[in-house]
Amino acid sequence: MNTSCTIINRKWNLFLSAGTLALEGFSFLASFPFFSTSSGEIVVHCPTLPMETDEAERVLPFQLQFDKPVASQVKIAEWNPEKDLLAMVTEDSKILLHRFNWQRLWTISPGRSIKSLCWRPDGKVIAVGLEDGTVLLHDVENGKLLRSLNSHAVAVVSLNWVEDCQLITDKNENLSTYEDRTCRIFPPAPTVPRMPGLVSGDTGFIDDNEDSFTELSNSSQQRFNILCSGDKDGSICFSIFGIFPIGKINIHKLHIPLQDAGASCHLLNAEIYKVALSKDLCRLIVMCSGELVAHGHDPRSRQITVQAVHGMHSLVLDTSIFRKRKSELHQVAQQASNIGELTEVIRASLSVMSKQWSDAMHTYHEKFDSLSTLIVNHGLDSSPQEEFLSILGGARTSPPVHQFLVNSLGEVGAKRVSKAVSGAGSELQRIILDHFQPAAEIIGFRMGELLGISRWRARFQDVGLDEKLMHNATEKVGTLLVQVERFMRVLSTVLQQFSNFFNWLIRCIKLLMSEPSDQLLPYNSELVVIFLKFLYNRDPVKKLLEASENDSNIEIDSELVERVRELALFGGFSDCEFLRRTLGLEFQQMESSFREAFLMPFSTISKKILCEDMLSLFPFISSSSCLSSCVPLSISYYEDSSEPVPADPSCQQKFIDYISFKVPNDSFADIANCLGIIRGFIHDQSCSNEDYSTFEAVLVSIPDGFQCVDLSLYKDGQIVLLLNETASTSESSVGSCMMVVQADNLPFVSVPRSPCLDNWKVLQLKDYVVPLQMENEKVRNIPHPVIRPLAVSASRGVACVFAARKRALVYILEEDEDEASDAE
Repeated sequence: MNTSCTIINRKWNLFLSAGTLALEGFSFLASFPFFSTSSGEIVVHCPTLPMETDEAERVLPFQLQFDKPVASQVKIAEWNPEKDLLAMVTEDSKILLHRFNWQRLWTISPGRSIKSLCWRPDGKVIAVGLEDGTVLLHDVENGKLLRSLNSHAVAVVSLNWVEDCQLITDKNENLSTYEDRTCRIFPPAPTVPRMPGLVSGDTGFIDDNEDSFTELSNSSQQRFNILCSGDKDGSICFSIFGIFPIGKINIHKLHIPLQDAGASCHLLNAEIYKVALSKDLCRLIVMCSGELVAHGHDPRSRQITVQAVHGMHSLVLDTSIFRKRKSELHQVAQQASNIGELTEVIRASLSVMSKQWSDAMHTYHEKFDSLSTLIVNHGLDSSPQEEFLSILGGARTSPPVHQFLVNSLGEVGAKRVSKAVSGAGSELQRIILDHFQPAAEIIGFRMGELLGISRWRARFQDVGLDEKLMHNATEKVGTLLVQVERFMRVLSTVLQQFSNFFNWLIRCIKLLMSEPSDQLLPYNSELVVIFLKFLYNRDPVKKLLEASENDSNIEIDSELVERVRELALFGGFSDCEFLRRTLGLEFQQMESSFREAFLMPFSTISKKILCEDMLSLFPFISSSSCLSSCVPLSISYYEDSSEPVPADPSCQQKFIDYISFKVPNDSFADIANCLGIIRGFIHDQSCSNEDYSTFEAVLVSIPDGFQCVDLSLYKDGQIVLLLNETASTSESSVGSCMMVVQADNLPFVSVPRSPCLDNWKVLQLKDYVVPLQMENEKVRNIPHPVIRPLAVSASRGVACVFAARKRALVYILEEDEDEASDAE
């Protein structure tokens, strides 16, 4: 080849001329078999069409598994950590659960706006944060509601559920778990009673499903786990097993320490956007916005310069109490969570019993109230009880009573009312024996267990278990069981009285109608008199079920009260006034004692959660209140590869934290279209032999023509980026891409921790911006513009991308595919 030639390939530009060889980015071209040099000439062997061969054999990163339409745009999406399941929240606040093959399992709608979502670590329960502050727990199998938590007053914007990464072992390296002895003594716990017309889920606690009930109550089989929930007003709540509240803090009230300055500051107008608890449960990273100001009551802070601009900050909270007292908290939460569920069984039982009895009494009064009207219409000055007593005494039946018994009531009506009352009474007895009483007995045993361990002050005083409060709560369970016994006696007596009264009434009707009455059930005249005097217009059963204190006190002989007080000296109940309370009111007293007893651990743990460190990342220049919520953020923890794996299983495994975020373009004039990545922000201040004066950070610039839509930390320190094209000649040709960046290979810069907070940390990295080269990373082009969210599963190695045109694309991140088989 004596003349120069140019070969253009889509991957590189090749310029060939006599005596010269240049290849952009490839210096090894001469070693390729289809190039050779001879006598200063360059010869290119082209036995086939190399350009077409490259196209046919080109391998694309990430295999496209599905490209499916979605009926409504998706705003939240999370993969199940253990199964190939994807939970999605649509713009109309419906929750959809799909398999990996896109088969839909169920759809539920809470009826309120959904703001956040996360899975329990075992993948069996999904937590949903609502705009009104409620957190709902749903069963993954069928979407049934398991629990409704009301720890927040405003929208729950972030949820994070973390399971302890290490098992508890004793000094001999044997697995140390807390054994719940309840199952040895009692049969399986009772469930919520059911009845037609009243769904047990109406209590706001649990759906009408026995499997759903046991899913949360069997927490003794779970590893220790904590659900963290953050709301937009700055409150963060912690719940063991997702159901037992064990702490609450508000970032507005935190004293934020200034390193080596001996002073502190706090946040104004703070709002939470993401919370992430470390896998060892020792630290919590909080991404939040707010204005950082010096603490007004600390004279040392007046000399400290702090930020006065609203911006994004990252806080580290010390939650090491969860690690240090994990065994104690597990025991308390195990008992308390089961007590809470059994308390709801009693609440639902009271509700069902009240409705059952109320319906029966409505049927009774609906018939017998008409007798008073008939007496008045006939001009008689007497009561129904007096009219019935006169019949019982052998007097002539008055016209209104005759009309009532023969025409209004009749034998069929009397039997129907009698059946309604006796049926309701039998149902009440069944609920007491099958649900109410067993629940109260198991609660009593569990409270006894808590009372016992509360006396081990060396271990349990630090978690707030108070012996006096536990003793009071245990006694309240005992008085409730006494009330149950009294209620059953009263109910049995009332049913007997009603049965005897209707037996007599039916005999009277038979006699008035001149029908044979030999085959009728016998009755007792004295009991009829007692019924007419004390029960005809009174309802002692309803009174015992009432929870109101208004006119609900039971009259007790003063001599009986004195005898009970004497018995208290020999070990009886110290509260003698329980004799004057109803069953419903006694339940309220017991529930109140439980709240007081469990509030002490809640308050104790809350006080031990303190702010340990803070980074000011970037300011919000725009006045838009929704700007910060649009900033892509991601927090994750990975095993620290620089640390050797401990041989001793009791040693704590170390993790390194990664925080990645998109820097808003208008935050800094000289930093545009960049991502910030920080690692090693968390440190253990108890380890004085290590230097924690610095952390590592890097700024990465997005390639020109693209903008970051969303990002997600993947596994082994990788970051998955979702990018949209910004420059295009026509809107129809605008596309996007998904990229995986190996963060470990980036040139991180050590950033010193400084007590002076007058500079944003990201600004210190402006001279170390690393350009992101598309050709050096794994990039998959997507033919559609994409939107948030990017759903990535580190455990399953898959990602789901949502196009702006209501499509969902599922990619397998661990596999590549040939271009010829690309379904795009």
